[in-house]
Amino acid sequence: MYGEKRVISIQAPKGSSPNAMKLKTHLAINETLCGRLVSLDEGKAVVKFTAAPEMVADVHGLVHGGFIFGAADYAAMAAVNDPNVVLGAAEVKFLKPSRSGDATILTATVTEVNGKQRRVEVEGLDEAGTRVFTGLFTCFVLAKHVLNK
Repeated sequence: MYGEKRVISIQAPKGSSPNAMKLKTHLAINETLCGRLVSLDEGKAVVKFTAAPEMVADVHGLVHGGFIFGAADYAAMAAVNDPNVVLGAAEVKFLKPSRSGDATILTATVTEVNGKQRRVEVEGLDEAGTRVFTGLFTCFVLAKHVLNK
């Protein structure tokens, strides 16, 4: 249910920490719209996004880039993994178009921590391993939730 808090335990990928990380942010995310978290480790998250027919923007089957951006944003937020993380800015490049049914694996890595600011690099690869998206996300960890006054 929307607004319901849930804790998701993701199994750590092979070669990473044996302790499963628990997702602490974006717990009510719609996985159809933003992808599914497939791995989570300290400072790193991987989201698998599969473009749905409802995301198509034209008669050629082009998927609107905003959906891919949303999945990349979700990956960045999960990499930071704080309940009060928000996006401040993003610089992104769409390197290859996506069609309905295409899957993109988005890997987000926290590369810099400076006080409340986090810089997160996100790379998206298609199923063939071709880079289709890159982004640098500037996130902020606030003292309280952005909607709490």
